[in-house]
Amino acid sequence: MIKLGMIGCGGMGGAHMRRFHTLSDRVALTAAVDVVPERAEAVAQQFPRACVATDYREILDSVDAVLLALPHHLHASVGCECLNAGVHVLLEKPMANDEASCKKLMEASAASGKVLMIAYCMRFHPIVQRLQALLNAGAYGDVFQVSIWTEQLTRYPPDHWASSQERLGGGQLFSHGCHYIDLLLWFLGRPVRGMHMGTNFGTPWMEREGTSNVTMEFADGRLGYHFGTWGARGTRLRYSIHAHCTEGMLDADISGGKLVHILRGQEEVLFEAEPGKHTENEMAHFLDCIETGQTPLTDGKSSLQGLRVIWRLYEAEQAGQIADLTGLGLDEVE
Repeated sequence: MIKLGMIGCGGMGGAHMRRFHTLSDRVALTAAVDVVPERAEAVAQQFPRACVATDYREILDSVDAVLLALPHHLHASVGCECLNAGVHVLLEKPMANDEASCKKLMEASAASGKVLMIAYCMRFHPIVQRLQALLNAGAYGDVFQVSIWTEQLTRYPPDHWASSQERLGGGQLFSHGCHYIDLLLWFLGRPVRGMHMGTNFGTPWMEREGTSNVTMEFADGRLGYHFGTWGARGTRLRYSIHAHCTEGMLDADISGGKLVHILRGQEEVLFEAEPGKHTENEMAHFLDCIETGQTPLTDGKSSLQGLRVIWRLYEAEQAGQIADLTGLGLDEVE
């Protein structure tokens, strides 16, 4: 039984209680930490063994691992301190707000021998995993275009940390779109070039973009696209992935819980899953990595590559150019 502490019991922290109940035979939530005591107490009330603290340092001697769900600008400092204390870390995305901080986290993990896993939960969604396996196997021919839509209304108060570009690390693309840049890299491989266009028109509460469009070309000529907005007052696509292949389209309706193959107007349901984030699958993988020593699927190395892509897209957008996306993997160039 792995003893785990949750550091940050607000929005993201409080959203993922299902994972602990589902995996109660493998992991016990034994500490809830938040600078607002009432938020920590609300989480601890669901778990009889959980203590409450307002300073994460108080729990590091009594847990094996932590889930960090903090404002982005705190990820690196708190994450490094936990790793240096000999505690495994499941860190909410994005890893950190700059490359130097990301590398400090990776170095702390290597020096301590403790797991650092980034919480890209979409990689562990059963529909996404089935889609990736089909694409990888060429089950419906060659994939030549993957398009991802995420349409939601997310509005923060002006004094909220997520309204600040500096604390958020960017805008909607960096904060939320990083999930889907990560998926495009997973599906399609090495990016070659791309462009980003973002705006806070329609989302004036955002200091940087609240609506984002990304197009990327990959090494073999495949294309990837992501549209995300935090300003949707209505939606049909909600959370959807369309993979166009030479033998039909695969429609991953994440919100509706279905994976469908469409060919010349004929539809075949290939797989169904309960709607939701399925964070219990992500947590199970984290526990596997702790117990076996295997490298997480969403480790620091792959996560930094995705953030490098976003930073390069931002730079090119500011310069009014097409972004050169070659050589951004850690195995290619440091």
